[in-house]
Amino acid sequence: MYSDFAYVYDLLMQDVQYAQWADYIELLFRKFCVKKPELLLDLACGTGNLTLELAKRGYDMIGIDMSSDMLSCAMEKSAESGISPLWVCQDMRAFELYGTMDVILCTMDSLNYIHSASDMTRVFQLVKNYLNPGGLFIFDMNTPFKLEHIFGNNLFYEIRDEVTYIWQNQYLPKEKKCIFDLTFFVKEAEDIYRRLEEEQQQKVWPYDEIRRLVHKAGLELVDVYGAFTENPPSDQTERVFFIAQRPE
Repeated sequence: MYSDFAYVYDLLMQDVQYAQWADYIELLFRKFCVKKPELLLDLACGTGNLTLELAKRGYDMIGIDMSSDMLSCAMEKSAESGISPLWVCQDMRAFELYGTMDVILCTMDSLNYIHSASDMTRVFQLVKNYLNPGGLFIFDMNTPFKLEHIFGNNLFYEIRDEVTYIWQNQYLPKEKKCIFDLTFFVKEAEDIYRRLEEEQQQKVWPYDEIRRLVHKAGLELVDVYGAFTENPPSDQTERVFFIAQRPE
């Protein structure tokens, strides 16, 4: 789904503070890891911004994404920075590794794009298989509140020099999902813009259902936090972090 979107993704994510995300993830390491992790997997790594930020901090990183276009962008950044994580083009519902990880991450609400319990369970089972005993699985998701009430049936737009976008949402209460219709106008030359269109869908996943599927996969859900805090989520929290662990 990212064949064209890959090339405007970083423009749209300019406001994301990847250093803040990495700081928070390291806070979770200190809180839940017996020893500092060394080998990390970043599932659905996109264009590699968080993967590279963590690699800069000394972690041995692997980034997996199903989009070759996203990974091409990641590899370009990797070459420019002189940092070389291992980039692998695989679907997170069927990824394969040659060894086990200390920590597996899946961030930027990537798991909201999983629409069936069987696929979600498969992801969790693979994570469990490739985690060392005691290893952590840290993932975040957009909350039911955010998808229904913040995204909802709303229209967003932004005009920038490099790209303008119109983002029209439709919330489907029976299906418990939100459809994003995105239109981009990307500047290619003076007074020349290319139009790109994209449709994405995110599913509402109640906390209890995620907890059930985590346990079904053989992992332990050790805590759930409102984003970038150490506090439990409220009924108006927009993003939550789940911290799961493979039993020793």
